[in-house]
Amino acid sequence: MALMDFIKKQFIDIIQWTEEGDGTLAWRFPMAGMEIQNGGTLVVRESQMAIFVNEGQVADVFGPGTYKLTTQTLPVLTYLKNWDKLFESPFKSDVYFFSTRQQIDQKWGTPQPITIRDKDFGAVRLRAFGNYAFRIADPKAFHTEISGTRESYPVADLEGQLRGLVLQNISNAIAGSGLPFLDLAANQVMFAEAMVKELTPIFAKLGILIESLTVQNVSLPEELQKILDQKIGMGMVGNDMAKFMQYQTAQAIPKFAEASGGGGGIAGDAMGLGAGVALGQVLAQNLQQGLQTPVAPAAAAAAQAAVAPVGVKPEEVMATLEKLGELKSKGILTQEEFDAKKAELLKKLV
Repeated sequence: MALMDFIKKQFIDIIQWTEEGDGTLAWRFPMAGMEIQNGGTLVVRESQMAIFVNEGQVADVFGPGTYKLTTQTLPVLTYLKNWDKLFESPFKSDVYFFSTRQQIDQKWGTPQPITIRDKDFGAVRLRAFGNYAFRIADPKAFHTEISGTRESYPVADLEGQLRGLVLQNISNAIAGSGLPFLDLAANQVMFAEAMVKELTPIFAKLGILIESLTVQNVSLPEELQKILDQKIGMGMVGNDMAKFMQYQTAQAIPKFAEASGGGGGIAGDAMGLGAGVALGQVLAQNLQQGLQTPVAPAAAAAAQAAVAPVGVKPEEVMATLEKLGELKSKGILTQEEFDAKKAELLKKLV
């Protein structure tokens, strides 16, 4: 009876994997009712790797090539099976193949804006998306951590996990790069390099190598984009607050005049009020410079009376303070600049 069982067994001469399509990362060679003969052939094609697993323990790992299966080519399996110098033939072992081709055009993106720390703006909420490519670099780690004993493991089963790792580490990548948001947004290649540097050791734990990553777009929510535009405007005048206020005054004067002509009044338009206050400051500075020129005592007394502080209505001061407070909360004004303007306005109260 034992002889008949031996005859009925099928012996494997060639072990190989011919991929029938894309999208498969790992594939187990079918061993049901079959055993491997001494001197059998293992064929591992380019863009593939193979491992032998003995009773759940990874033994020998093979790269591309053709191998004759002997104790010399299976040293780890020989040790695990205690063959010593005698190769037991036939024998059973699980054989897994892994595709090491690049898996390209894997999408990633932020479904919602994510908050990152930035040395220029403090905190920024941004959106970004792109794609990346990866390959299996360590089949032993991939088998242990991901694919296990499954008959096959497709790319689709891994996409969600890898995409989550990309999104989870965007903030860390930006912080680790030490680059401000504006530099990253202007140089998407630099942003991508920072991402790859952060993700490489994380992917390696899964036996995966990230080959490339692209950042196709980086954007801010609309309300933050408006603040950024104002910040850029300040940068264009060298962060000189006086010049920026002059610029804002020039932009607001048409609206101020329109509101005044329509009967809205100064208090009815905070922007117009801010322009009026800023314009008054400019005029006051010019008057002060003129007063520095020596004049006769009588003329000096007249000039001093002419430039005596004019009272401002409380509601106008409050409207201006609210406008300045809004600029401070958006990061356009610093706390020191706000406090200085506040003290100056409070002195003008009637």
